[in-house]
Amino acid sequence: MAVHSVKRLLLACVFRTGPIKLGSRCLSSSTTTTTQFEAAPSVADEVKVDHLDGDQKGIAVLSLRRFRYKNAMGKNFLIRISDAVEEMRFNNDIRCVVVRSEVPGVFCAGADLKERLQMTDKEVAEFVNTHIRENITRLQNLPMPTIAAIDGAALGGGLELALGCDLRVASSNAKIGLIETSLAIFPGGGGTQRLPRTVGVALAKELIFTSRVLDGVQAKEHGIVNHCVEQNDNGDAAYLRALQLAEEILPNGPIGVRMAKAAISKGSQVDLESGLKFEEAYYAQIIPTKDRIEGLKAFKEKRRPKYEGH
Repeated sequence: MAVHSVKRLLLACVFRTGPIKLGSRCLSSSTTTTTQFEAAPSVADEVKVDHLDGDQKGIAVLSLRRFRYKNAMGKNFLIRISDAVEEMRFNNDIRCVVVRSEVPGVFCAGADLKERLQMTDKEVAEFVNTHIRENITRLQNLPMPTIAAIDGAALGGGLELALGCDLRVASSNAKIGLIETSLAIFPGGGGTQRLPRTVGVALAKELIFTSRVLDGVQAKEHGIVNHCVEQNDNGDAAYLRALQLAEEILPNGPIGVRMAKAAISKGSQVDLESGLKFEEAYYAQIIPTKDRIEGLKAFKEKRRPKYEGH
């Protein structure tokens, strides 16, 4: 897909001016209104959290379901995401969160620009600061690992949302980019800070200055995503790979994983000496736990440990 075509995708998503094409898929706002969207969820159901069971017990799936608007970030939609994040924050039974979209071909199209056109300058600043940037930071600060499953377009704020997760998996046909400068703005939802910390300053500047859009393979080559998988017929290859990644995390001690996340997240923002102090502080919280003793006993007895998060 040509770069300009992909940038038009974002505008089509948020202004709903015509059909949206992703590869061979065409999502028409006019035709789908009378078919798929007849059963579209209410505003209250545009975001949902599912708790998996069986061998996947401990995985929570945060699903984005704003079908009509391709998960464009409107105020109410972001409030629903915030509510879901806060609900998960204090649930110690959750060991990993997978963030996915149920909208075919789109992870998140970015900000809802039609809604933003109705805002005053003051309201725009408040919306970007409070609803977008702070909500993505809340997602980033969840104590358990988070994985973004990008099975389609993650543009502008959509990529910023994915960058707020610890890990990212993309399908080969994903369209990924911070394209705000093509709209005479710049990534204000944390993109200017998280992308450089992910790929390095020089490359982040190039990607933001040029508004470049990458596919999943290119995003993997640049280190924006951890894994890239070939898309399947159901359009959920990245989601399935994200679940596999979450399943690799599940057997490990949940407190150890959470403390490792905190130590890495805090330590990576400071100098090495200060980072080592963070490591020391978080390690100290693990020492008195029952899980640590269980790990030692299981090793001695040559069996699989049974961690309970205590």
